[in-house]
Amino acid sequence: MSVRNLLEIFASPQVLTAMITPVVLISACGTLIFSTSGRLGRLYDRLNTLKGELEGVMAGRLNLPEERIVYAHEQLRLQRRRGVLIQRALASLYSATLMFIAASLTVAFSVALGHLAWLATLFALSGGAFLFVASALLLFESRYNLTFINHHIDFIASLQEHAAGSGLRKQASGPVDGPKPDGP
Repeated sequence: MSVRNLLEIFASPQVLTAMITPVVLISACGTLIFSTSGRLGRLYDRLNTLKGELEGVMAGRLNLPEERIVYAHEQLRLQRRRGVLIQRALASLYSATLMFIAASLTVAFSVALGHLAWLATLFALSGGAFLFVASALLLFESRYNLTFINHHIDFIASLQEHAAGSGLRKQASGPVDGPKPDGP
């Protein structure tokens, strides 16, 4: 096969058409990588917020230090697990992207050379498997995120209850030298 024949084969619409499916999946992986990287960024922001709260407890600027330390400990455990899941999902997404790129390139060579179609299929199936694993990991991670949100809501509610209880105690004790109520 001459170089000219090979170039004509690569220039045919058949090669481009055969390469489209892996390219669409590469785009899907890119979107998921972008979204998952955003999750990692939000995780980092939450950890910095927890760090600031612990620093406030240690400096004595925040009330309820025991409750805040217990809450932070639980949240750190959840966030550590989320970080591992996100990292594994990103690794799977990058692997899927790699497999889909390999499939796309192998499709082009397969059409041009007339063989290697099985290799393109193997790459595409491998990419699909990595994409499936990444999606499962992200689904599992989203459950940890929901657990974090529920714990955060519960903690805020407990702070509100404590604040309401403190306000009631202050109202019940009344002002020390305030006006006396009118009596009969």
